[in-house]
Amino acid sequence: MFEFLVTTSKGLDELLAQEITKLCPQLSVKTKPGQVLFTGEIEQAYKICLWSRLANRVMLKLADGHVDSAEDVYQITSSVNWTSHFSVNSTFVVDFVGASHCINNSQFGALKIKDAVVDQFNELFESRPSVSKIEPDIRIQGRMWSDKLTVYLDLSGSSLHQRHYRTKTGLAPVKEHIACAMLVRSGWANDQQAPLVDPMCGAGTIAIEAALMAANIAPALKRERWGFTRWLQHDATLWQSLLDDAKAQIITPNCVINASDIDHGVVSIAKENADAAGVFSGINFNTIDACKVIPPKGHTTGYIVSNPPYGERLSEITALLPLFQAWGASLKEHFKGWNLSLLTSNRDLLRSMKMFAHKEYKLMNGKLECQLVNFALDEKNCITRETSLNNNDFANRLSKNIKRLSKWLKSEDTNCYRIYDADLPEYNVAIDRYGDWLVVQEYAAPKNVPEAKAKRRLHEVIVALPQVVDVPAEQIVMKVRAQQKGKSQYEKVSQKQKMLEVFENGAKFKLNLTDYLDTGLFLDHRVTRQLVQRRVKDKDVLNLFAYTGSVSVHAALGKAKSVTTVDMSNTYVDWAKENFALNKLKGPYEFIQADCLTWLERHNNQYDFIFIDPPSFSNSKRMDTTWDVQRDHVALLRNAVKCLRLGGEIMFSNNLRQFKLDEEGVSKLGLTIQDITQKTLPEDFKRNPKIHGCWVLTLNA
Repeated sequence: MFEFLVTTSKGLDELLAQEITKLCPQLSVKTKPGQVLFTGEIEQAYKICLWSRLANRVMLKLADGHVDSAEDVYQITSSVNWTSHFSVNSTFVVDFVGASHCINNSQFGALKIKDAVVDQFNELFESRPSVSKIEPDIRIQGRMWSDKLTVYLDLSGSSLHQRHYRTKTGLAPVKEHIACAMLVRSGWANDQQAPLVDPMCGAGTIAIEAALMAANIAPALKRERWGFTRWLQHDATLWQSLLDDAKAQIITPNCVINASDIDHGVVSIAKENADAAGVFSGINFNTIDACKVIPPKGHTTGYIVSNPPYGERLSEITALLPLFQAWGASLKEHFKGWNLSLLTSNRDLLRSMKMFAHKEYKLMNGKLECQLVNFALDEKNCITRETSLNNNDFANRLSKNIKRLSKWLKSEDTNCYRIYDADLPEYNVAIDRYGDWLVVQEYAAPKNVPEAKAKRRLHEVIVALPQVVDVPAEQIVMKVRAQQKGKSQYEKVSQKQKMLEVFENGAKFKLNLTDYLDTGLFLDHRVTRQLVQRRVKDKDVLNLFAYTGSVSVHAALGKAKSVTTVDMSNTYVDWAKENFALNKLKGPYEFIQADCLTWLERHNNQYDFIFIDPPSFSNSKRMDTTWDVQRDHVALLRNAVKCLRLGGEIMFSNNLRQFKLDEEGVSKLGLTIQDITQKTLPEDFKRNPKIHGCWVLTLNA
């Protein structure tokens, strides 16, 4: 008799225990999270390797013991007669799982086991087997729990969930053993005469595993490499008899399995995988939108089992919430009487379907915490529940904001403005409108707000926006806004290149709504840009930290004598040039890519007007030093004064909330100070008076 450990994903241990008991009724098993343990014969271990649809690994216990030091790991491993398990000509590898007070590094634990193995061979044969991480003949696993080490021989070799039919996968594929667990938990595995539908099949894993079940094909029948193939105690005759018996048990299934996806490419992948698994003829594939899928003809009940997209990114959630709403409505209309089982790592997405779950199971799909949620599409769940916004605080506040701003907008010449800025603390987002698009920036939630609650509030925002603002969900861009330092506000967050042209007070600007945290136009400086335009006629203008040159455009439109635009980023200097071209501006306009601090320190041209809107902090590699606006603003202004003509003006701005202008230091530079912050706050930003600070500094004649 041997002691065995069978592993699986957490959440599936009870199912695995039931499966093992069904495969080997004579066994008595016990479970731990993600594990099933039993004492039995090698035939039973072989049978589980071949037939288990839920297991990851089947391992034979070789030794165990108490560990007080690293040397104990060596001694426990040395107690095994390794030469009875594999030869000196074999290759092997050691895996190590767990930790203790003396073994807190898995690589170190694996190394101690490896040393004990090779030392034993060296002592006996003056030669040793080689370690190979690529397809080793023998795989050894050490598992540390508390202060106890157990050493196993891995009979499976590689994980049993790898059926070797998936030549390709789509995005976020479900693992094969998880797919089987879904089929069992849904009820279909015990009701295979009922039709099965997967309307978001991806690479086809759920349908393929169902077809293998229906045909009674052992999931590992086509597997060629095993952890026991080069094991010296392997019973090849017994193994061959189990293979022959498994082949004899294959049947021709009599069930309907439909798999579809909206993406023709992934359906093609699913077909290839089904063909490799030998079950292509048992699955009906189709390319169709999930919302347009209907039941197979002649069937009024059945099972829908699927792994829909989870929406890990905000931009994905924006598109998925309305999709799930529409899909829920379609299911209620067409699949009344059916059973629905969906795997998700985002439970709130499923709530948008407006149905009551009757069972939920927690499980791990790889490293992702997921829930399998079962619904019965009965009378109760097939009632269409319209989403009412009448009692929604966020929707009500947003509606009031839009009504208030509509009067103001009639006197404004712009199609980009802010409509909401964390007015309600529980809905901690800023929402800006750019033409027919919305950009929603989620501020990082306070630490005292649970992540699940913050996510649910955000979903409420996404659901309400299309209805309140009348903007389609696909034209809503989602971003997360944490506290930014230096140039991080300008760094790329996507590669979609969604460009949009907007207008503001006679100027046009090209924006990128998706690829950067900021869009290319700071809306809170709308009035500031107007003030610049009115003050610079016939003046030489310098715009430092110019970003995409919006202030420079307004200066040029204000008929400045010359405009010099300086920014450290080539991307934004080019963007500024494009904005000038968009406004058909030609003249004495200079664009310079440089570190503004170093460039200004060495520069000696003279200007009548200098606009400076620096970052709060920067440690860019392209700068000679770090920058802190509170610490360094006087030094910056000192260099700016050297380039300012007598009577000239510096308009200085920044968005550090706690910033305090060093009035004494600034005055010593010969500058007269005028705080114009309140005058520069647009109507749509007045709720947040600390959005920026702005001063006009005049060089005394």
